Amino acid sequence: MINDAAFSDPARERRIFSGRLLISALIIIIAGVGLIARYADLQLTRHQDFATHSDNNRVHVRPAPASRGLIYDSNGALLADNRPTYILTVVRERTEDLDKLLATISSLIKITDADINLFEKRLKRRKPYEQTPLKYNLTERERGILAVNGYLLNGVEVAARLTRFYPNGDLYGHLIGYVGRINERESQTIDSVKYSGTDSIGKIGLEKFYEPLLLGEVGNEQVETNARGRVMRILDKVDPVPGSNLTLYLDSHLQRIAHQAFKDERGALVAIDVESGGILAMVSAPSYDPNLFVSGISQKTYDALLNSKDRPLFDRSISGQYPPGSTIKPLFGLIGLHSNTISMDYAIDDPGYFIMEGIERPWRDHNSKLGGHGRGVDLAEAIIESCDVFFYNMSIKTGIDLLSSYSEKFGLGQITGIDMPGERPGIMPSRLWKKGARGQSWFNGDTINTSIGQGFMLATPLQLAVMSARIASRGKMIAPKLVKSINGVPIAENPLAEPLDIKQVHWDYVHQAMRDVVHSSRGTAKGINKGLDYKIAGKTGTAQVISIKAEEEYDSSKIDKSQWDHALFVAFAPAENPKIAIGLIVENGEHGSSAAAPIARLVMDAYMKSKAVQPKLDIAKVGH
Repeated sequence: MINDAAFSDPARERRIFSGRLLISALIIIIAGVGLIARYADLQLTRHQDFATHSDNNRVHVRPAPASRGLIYDSNGALLADNRPTYILTVVRERTEDLDKLLATISSLIKITDADINLFEKRLKRRKPYEQTPLKYNLTERERGILAVNGYLLNGVEVAARLTRFYPNGDLYGHLIGYVGRINERESQTIDSVKYSGTDSIGKIGLEKFYEPLLLGEVGNEQVETNARGRVMRILDKVDPVPGSNLTLYLDSHLQRIAHQAFKDERGALVAIDVESGGILAMVSAPSYDPNLFVSGISQKTYDALLNSKDRPLFDRSISGQYPPGSTIKPLFGLIGLHSNTISMDYAIDDPGYFIMEGIERPWRDHNSKLGGHGRGVDLAEAIIESCDVFFYNMSIKTGIDLLSSYSEKFGLGQITGIDMPGERPGIMPSRLWKKGARGQSWFNGDTINTSIGQGFMLATPLQLAVMSARIASRGKMIAPKLVKSINGVPIAENPLAEPLDIKQVHWDYVHQAMRDVVHSSRGTAKGINKGLDYKIAGKTGTAQVISIKAEEEYDSSKIDKSQWDHALFVAFAPAENPKIAIGLIVENGEHGSSAAAPIARLVMDAYMKSKAVQPKLDIAKVGH
């Protein structure tokens, strides 16, 4: 039998136990001290930091976008509106696995590769906790699907936004322009604070020119969210300031008449108020629907517009530069009279061609049959019947220096300053211009070509309208403008300079000649005077697209329509007290008298009718 006492040592066991107890106590004390120190650090030293982080998880400040300013025509018709639409947004910080979230969304509603690519680009430019748009214009069905499956979609929100809408479609495509998504280049130049409430910006037209006014000022909301990022309530709010509303001089009725009159032709028309310079109508045909661009245009649709031979995206009214042809003859005649290089009695004999000493090649009169206009052709007859030979002779007497310098006072060869981006200056050639642009000296042959609006000379339809308005107003230096008032406050008229100091007798002479272009039996635009009970003063023009040799005759039946001459017309009415002036071109329309003048007649009839004048219009006879 074994004695247990031999193996037991109580004293040793007590020492071991006491040691273990001491070590355990030390560990507990150290851990307790550490815990207390950590607790003190969290509650005292770092309390404010964690309180801030907690609020960041619970309370967020998000931008409150301003409603974009509206655009109206002169009669109060809405041209650019804001309509509510629903967009799907994602807050990156609210989701643990973004790829999985996108896959889940794609399984519920249609999300294209293009949507995802644009979303990823926006993610790179966003701020923390900022909503990033993934899909625009959600349907009611899509909103319902997302609402039912909201528990699967942490960080996803369906938000209502105001989206630009253009109720007139292609009627104002070029003029009003459109807004589109802010691209990467624009994001580097804009004020990120001002644009924190929107991802759209004016791209072209008035939307771009008046972007700072239309944008408004962004507000903000302090919102409380739950663990899933859903907004529970609004704690505080700073209201946004809506963008300014613009009222234009434009008349939608005139715009529609002009737009429809072009039918399937290419061209442009600008109608201007003679007294104020306000643009009454501005058409570039063909046009396009700006609504296509607001939420992002498909590549297929954009390529179709971009590659169309009719170039619907090109604004011909302010960017199209064309030889003005004979439409500048009244102006050049006025310059000749004012400079005393010719008189009202000055006349020439027109055999149908002009030969300058030392040059074998004759300059033909494109507006007369064999034998020319005959003997004793004065300035009035040269304008009425569009006699080229008269202006060949007159231009040599007057010289390019006078023709160029005075033409600039009528708006040619320089931008007019209209409140719209993209305007081009055209070309009013001069000695200095040719030396700089071509590195060559000026020759008399250049002057002869310029005298009938050919050669180097180019003008936009807007410039032709401004020229016509300044002739109509007897030299008033009006500046063309589109916006009439901002938030109901009229924009003050600001003439560019004092009226041109030209003798009234010379104004009277040229006005009467332009009136006879339409109302004389010899006038080139006599075809539009039927049924008129008011007077139109005008000038037709034909601009060559291709060169014709001296011994050849122009025959449109032998060439493609794209090489036909351009048809132009400038006019103002009523002739005795001008209120409206027009400049227009029909590309490859051949003759200003048959293609361009009837369009101007339709617009002027509509204008005069709106002013309580009732013209007897037979559209079938006017035609084009």
